[in-house]
Amino acid sequence: MIHLAFDIGGTFTDFVLHDEATGRAWFLKVPSTPRSPEEAVLSGTDAILRQAGLALADVETVLHATTVATNAIIERKGAHVGLVTTEGFRDVVIIGRQKRYETYDLYIDKPAPLLRRRHVYEVRERISHTGEVLTPIDTASVDAAIDALCAAKHDAVAVSLLHSYANPRHERAIRDRILGRAPHVSVSLSSDVSPKFREYERTNTTVANAYIKPLVGRYVERLQGALAERGYRRDLLIMQSSGGLMTPELVCNHPIRIVESGPAAGVLMCAGVGRQEGFDQVVTFDMGGTTAKLGAVDDGQPAIAPSFEVDPVRYKKGSGLPISAPALELIEIGAGGGSIVRAEAGMITVGPQSAGSEPGPACYGRGGSEATVTDANVVLGYLDPGYFNGGAMPLDGAAAKRAVSQALAEPLGIGVGEAAWGAHLIATKNMEHAMRLVSVEQGRDPRKCVLVAFGGAGPLHAARLARQIGIPTVIVPLGAGVGSAVGLLQAERRFDVSVTRILRLDEASDATIAAIYAGLQDQAERELGHLGGGGIRWSRYAYMRYAGQGFEIQVDLPEGDIGPCYARRAAAAFHAAYARKHRWSETTAAVEAVDWTLVATVPTARRGTIRLAGAVAGGGAGRQSVRQAWFPEAGGYVATQVVDRQALTERGGIVGPAIVEDPDCTAIVLPGQTARISPAGNLRIEIASAGGCA
Repeated sequence: MIHLAFDIGGTFTDFVLHDEATGRAWFLKVPSTPRSPEEAVLSGTDAILRQAGLALADVETVLHATTVATNAIIERKGAHVGLVTTEGFRDVVIIGRQKRYETYDLYIDKPAPLLRRRHVYEVRERISHTGEVLTPIDTASVDAAIDALCAAKHDAVAVSLLHSYANPRHERAIRDRILGRAPHVSVSLSSDVSPKFREYERTNTTVANAYIKPLVGRYVERLQGALAERGYRRDLLIMQSSGGLMTPELVCNHPIRIVESGPAAGVLMCAGVGRQEGFDQVVTFDMGGTTAKLGAVDDGQPAIAPSFEVDPVRYKKGSGLPISAPALELIEIGAGGGSIVRAEAGMITVGPQSAGSEPGPACYGRGGSEATVTDANVVLGYLDPGYFNGGAMPLDGAAAKRAVSQALAEPLGIGVGEAAWGAHLIATKNMEHAMRLVSVEQGRDPRKCVLVAFGGAGPLHAARLARQIGIPTVIVPLGAGVGSAVGLLQAERRFDVSVTRILRLDEASDATIAAIYAGLQDQAERELGHLGGGGIRWSRYAYMRYAGQGFEIQVDLPEGDIGPCYARRAAAAFHAAYARKHRWSETTAAVEAVDWTLVATVPTARRGTIRLAGAVAGGGAGRQSVRQAWFPEAGGYVATQVVDRQALTERGGIVGPAIVEDPDCTAIVLPGQTARISPAGNLRIEIASAGGCA
């Protein structure tokens, strides 16, 4: 079978075409088209199929990861949305939380909501946290809210009532009344989108879902239609933030689930690479053109967080819009290849602003003039201007040098090489801080982990980053430059359903837990018709805490029937998970669960190993040369051996300083480090020591 996977990033759109029968794979990177993302998708699809000599009708599955939902929120290009909420709670989404993401900055701004206060409409009703109706819904107030909605000509409406996670009856009544009068309006209910407590997070998530729902629906419809015109007649499967695939119908109903679509696919790829190489503890490092993203794989499974943030200020935790939906645990910073570098107050700064794909770094020759990390890497000799993207996109080395000189060297009074090195070093230091957040500060010991680096720029910085943090081995997988697209090939169809029920775990709670999961299974089965396939695999997890705590951790719950002593087994699982995370637990303390989740997965047969098709290798096999590259450990610019990755397979190991080139990415091996191709076909760099970067 033939599988096509593509991932839309901020700078490039990446493609993998995989022939499962032979293992052959074709890789391709094309510049993204932010104003119309499907343009890059369709032009790249045509190009990669031509290279393989295939037609889209020959393709069995098309797998997609996208930033279209994220970009709509960040750029504020979503629908004209209104919010219906409980009387007295109009300002919940405006006030947010009282947390400060910069404690000593008196001038910080709160995350800007996706709607204005005048577009929030109140209705008279009240439900308790147990689901009891305290105040019946007042029909006159609902009609008044609908009158205001229609007068304001809203495209989409979010309905988020107090404690609707415990009883959705009033929300559903309001939805039915809205659609009865305005059937063209898109309606999102918090009891469907995020049936969890913490009203600000739940309300914001529902508003965000409503905000992007019409846009995502139109995008998916256009893309499916264009693929159908080219001969594809099956479902387009789209990656969720949680690492599972969804059908277009589910995506159009729950678009908030695909906000972190692309990064999630990359983490799946890293988990698979870890299994290939015999590592269960993995730190993932994805550096593309716009951002760098770091995640983790624990005991062979990607770590999942119950929520995440969109559009944070300077990537500070607590500064973005909270989204209460499951997502793979990631930290994102503005340090990609296109991140703009400047001299400010006698220092070098990197990002978070990015040159993107239009116009891109100065070296792209597309009209960009500002210096970027990519320009610095060209000046340092790490990138070959004639072999960037396998030679399909030559770089302008003179423009890179000119931009770095004007932006950094001249203002700081230093050489161009030193200036470029400073930009590279600062970018690496920024990522080092983020890596400490995802490893050490989460109880993960870097010395027991492996770093899997991917993305177009990740392997350029990985060896130095691993040395600084104390990770002993870096793995650069085959197809690292299109790693998120490769990860799509390993994903399974998946749908998660969750609900908040705050419950202390004791012998009396077994029946309640059984009832909770019976209800979740009923809800999931209503959606499984869209998911397709058969042989559903069910799994459970919950967010739990010691009674009295204000934060929770994810705990995988025991499998099997929920009967007597199940609550005791769940509590034991919590104690073990808490001890792993915090190196301490109190087994005699009371435990309570807050959020309960049921996962339905349609198992997918592993799509086999990937073997690069020679026709797409760019003619690079056997390339060997020497060029000047900057290594401060060796005194600056030194003659550095440059080896094509496929040639390295034939030569065996290599000792740094060295540069290993792929058509889709370039890896740096520092002096004293060794690199070789593993039996699984991955490039392994063994870090010699945890020395300094200078």
